[in-house]
Amino acid sequence: MHKQGGYSPYITHQSEGLWTSGLCECHRDPYNCCFTIFCPCIVAGRIAEIADRGTTACFAATCVYLVLETMLCGVLYSCMNRSKMRSHFSLPEAPCADFWVHCFCNRCALCQEHRELKNRGIDPSEGWETNVERWNREQITPPMVIPGMTR
Repeated sequence: MHKQGGYSPYITHQSEGLWTSGLCECHRDPYNCCFTIFCPCIVAGRIAEIADRGTTACFAATCVYLVLETMLCGVLYSCMNRSKMRSHFSLPEAPCADFWVHCFCNRCALCQEHRELKNRGIDPSEGWETNVERWNREQITPPMVIPGMTR
């Protein structure tokens, strides 16, 4: 079952602690790549809603990113969400620190984060609540590491 972009949104054999795609693999989801180039604030807002587990609405996160981006500080907000997302999935800080990834490759980082969420069964465009409802309906365990749990 493949969705838009030619890749499966559910990777069944994920290596724990590894990204499912690289930073420069935007070609894996051309639609998301183009959308991120022209509307990075919306993609950042969607990622933030998922990274915050629904406590921050996509619209609010989009507005925060947009305001910060106009002051050339959007990378601070998006790198903070990347850090949260890495924590949820026990991902390495790669290829370098989150701040530098977003500072030099912000759009690529947003694309990678969006792909990562989709590859792990989370559709950022649907929002947190809709994903949770789907997981409950399909009796799927949420694909996020519970904070405080150790391996």
